[in-house]
Amino acid sequence: MKNKIKVTIMDDHQSIVDGYLYRLRSVPPIEVVDTISYGDDLEPALKKQPVDVILLDVLVPISPTNPNPYPILHTIPKLLELYPDLVVLVISMHAERGLIRAVMEAGASGYILKDDRERIQELGKWVVSVAAGGVCFSDRALKAFLNTKDQQFSTRQLEVLSLCAAYPNSKTAELARKMKIANSTVRNLLSHAYLKLDVQTRAAAVVKARQLGIITPESPVLLL
Repeated sequence: MKNKIKVTIMDDHQSIVDGYLYRLRSVPPIEVVDTISYGDDLEPALKKQPVDVILLDVLVPISPTNPNPYPILHTIPKLLELYPDLVVLVISMHAERGLIRAVMEAGASGYILKDDRERIQELGKWVVSVAAGGVCFSDRALKAFLNTKDQQFSTRQLEVLSLCAAYPNSKTAELARKMKIANSTVRNLLSHAYLKLDVQTRAAAVVKARQLGIITPESPVLLL
């Protein structure tokens, strides 16, 4: 009997999660073992229950007290280092070319757009496919990925910008600890990124990077 494909879903919208659960429960090899609403909960959940595939949204908040999107460009490489056999499939509403390129460079196995009805309806099939070593793209995401010019920013530069967006008050030493590199290396990465973005501060770099679509967009403000 074929082993189960264990899946964790990270998305902060319950209606989206419910839709994924509906699509996946009809595919026998798949077993969804956890659903997560905050980025900070992902590593503890995987430590408790390792899985084969993670479905990641781009704009999940870090925690109840930090509404900034979790740093996906830092998170994916970190998880793949901890769990080399893990497969990451990103499902997002954002189709910016730079972001898609950066996510794939970080180690994701595919990028599905949430408005891609065909891929979402057959989500179970695509989870099985990426678990077996395949890749999955929405047509529009693939076109954007293939049409992206040579990457202007290094993977590490995008990672540090992603962390600056997620943790805007972090000092250089804190960023260095998260990336497991020297403080001086973080400063060099940021200074080179500033030059390319034509800015002089972290805050301005994050704003410009988001405008260019090369890191996670800002979370929309929800009116209650």
